Amino acid sequence: MKIAVTGKGGSGKTTVASGLALLYSKKNKSVIVVDCDPDLNLGVSLDFPNPEEIVPISQMKKLIAERTESDPDRPGGYFKLNPKVDDIPEKFSAKKDNIRLLVMGKVKKAAGGCLCPENTFIKNLLSHLIVTSEEVVILDMVAGSEHLGRGTAGAVDAFLIVTEPTWLGINTGLHIKSLALELGIKKIFFVGNKINNKEDMDFLKSNLKEDVIGAISFNKNIVETRGKFVFDEKLTREFQTICDALEASNVL
Repeated sequence: MKIAVTGKGGSGKTTVASGLALLYSKKNKSVIVVDCDPDLNLGVSLDFPNPEEIVPISQMKKLIAERTESDPDRPGGYFKLNPKVDDIPEKFSAKKDNIRLLVMGKVKKAAGGCLCPENTFIKNLLSHLIVTSEEVVILDMVAGSEHLGRGTAGAVDAFLIVTEPTWLGINTGLHIKSLALELGIKKIFFVGNKINNKEDMDFLKSNLKEDVIGAISFNKNIVETRGKFVFDEKLTREFQTICDALEASNVL
């Protein structure tokens, strides 16, 4: 199962990615979480030890040069478009319990505008994870669909757009959905976050219809731990509801 989680900045996509990863880990499934966001908050949320010391893949210049057969001192030169990446998840991920964490880091430009060794390497690695890997793979994306090429995106089992109950959240979420549809992603769902009451949920459902498959209420535990994800009884129910909805949609 391969899930991409996205949304506008601050919407809570890292919270949703973390909750899903921890829930599947508790079910004794092997999980690979991929931090594609330049803010690099996923390791903090999942309480990995010393997450600030994890070196992003995009910064492994020597490794990328070797695998792509490129010359870092001569940008713009020839390089290999299908580098070996199948050993990267095991060799270069941090591990905690059933969860492996890969940090992609920032590429030079958006996916459509940069044909460079770093971007090529990351795209190939993501393609391997989504198309070939047998683990549960959860991608914490930047807003939109950066890092995903058309072929890779089409192999994602579900695209979850996290949105707050505001007009800005609704409009941004619908724009992200249109980008995902252009890439051929078929299973696109919305998850509400920072939901305070029934009115918030009604607002989302009235504008996003049946595509809303779950909601995460405003949770003081996450606020008080400065972003570290802590499962309580209510959060467990909310994330299980999302998983049940994915299963009912034949994603799982």
